Amino acid sequence: MQYMALIYSTPGSEATYDGDMMADYMQFAKDATEAGVMVAGDALNPVTDASSVRVRNGKTVVTDGPFAETKEVLGGYYLLECADLDQALHWAARIPTAKQGTVEVRPIMVFDM
Repeated sequence: MQYMALIYSTPGSEATYDGDMMADYMQFAKDATEAGVMVAGDALNPVTDASSVRVRNGKTVVTDGPFAETKEVLGGYYLLECADLDQALHWAARIPTAKQGTVEVRPIMVFDM
């Protein structure tokens, strides 16, 4: 099964991270790849570069910024191939931002067509 690990943190919180965050992310990616669970993963540009698109009454409205104003913002993701939710949660706990932010784990919906 595939699981999306969505990585949320408060902007600027990486300055208080205990250790070398980039090195820890590189190690996580190496370990997850070697274990065969990492399908994909990317960091996102800052929320200041985001745009939101809505179509209402046939009109497209584009606004600057994220969909919702929140304290924590989505900073990236990993797509993980795991045997079950427990394995996905194990790997999500190893994502460096889990130490000070939030990693949301959601199963990928499969459509049988």
